[in-house]
Amino acid sequence: MKKQTYDLEERLLEYSVRIIKIVEQLPNTKAGSHVAGQLLRSGTSPYPNHGEAQAAESPKDFIHIAAGGLSAPRTR
Repeated sequence: MKKQTYDLEERLLEYSVRIIKIVEQLPNTKAGSHVAGQLLRSGTSPYPNHGEAQAAESPKDFIHIAAGGLSAPRTR
């Protein structure tokens, strides 16, 4: 049986490209622009975050960098 490989970086790049293509199809309205901005930021950030985490110098450093994209829930 052939072993399946997972090239996460390549998959994240393809995902980012698909997100950009989806955003390009959104209507040019106030709501469409708002959603487009949110979608672009959230949908394209995993790719550079993964690249940065791959440059970590230790397992602890990797966890620290990878968790950097996560934020605590907001409180009032």
